[in-house]
Parts: sequence; structure tokens; C-alpha cells
Amino acid sequence: MTSMMEMPRVSECTIEGCSYNHDGCHAGAITIAGEVGDASCATFIPLDTKGGLDVMASVGACQRAECRHNSALECTATAVKVGFHGTDHADCLTYEPA
Repeated sequence: MTSMMEMPRVSECTIEGCSYNHDGCHAGAITIAGEVGDASCATFIPLDTKGGLDVMASVGACQRAECRHNSALECTATAVKVGFHGTDHADCLTYEPA
């Protein structure tokens, strides 16, 4: 099990319309969800209000069990990037099918 100190950081987020993204992602932790072949950021919130904490986000949970960076629904990547990947929603760009 990954400890809070070992959770991978969100090193980059290019989604401008997310309330947590202002000079980086400031959610306490993000959840990666979606479906096979499309890992999306389930923490994306499209509001005008800026939110979050005075921290840079980590990956709290990953529901993409088929990703090569997933072990027991925990992300094992060093860091993740979030952005658009041919979709209209926030995607985990670090996702790699196993």
C-alpha cells in the first residue's frame, strides 16, 4: 500500500477550465477513473470558483486496473500529467495500458 508521502504528484495539468487548476493542480488528491483505454481525471470540476488547498495534488486513487502503473488501485508512476488527449474531458496522460 502506498503511503500519503509516496503518492505520485500531479506534475502538470493543462486543463484551464478546472477549478483546482491555478498555477498547478491544488486538489488534495485526484482520482483517475474512466473506462478501458480512456483514463480520465474524475476530480475535474468546471466552475469559475477556484478551489483546493495550498498544496500540489497527488493521485489518491486510480480505477484503471489495466494501466501498467496501477498496483492494487494505487498509482505507481513517479508523477502524472493531466490534459486533453483527443477527448473533451481531462485525461491522465501518463496512462499506459498493460
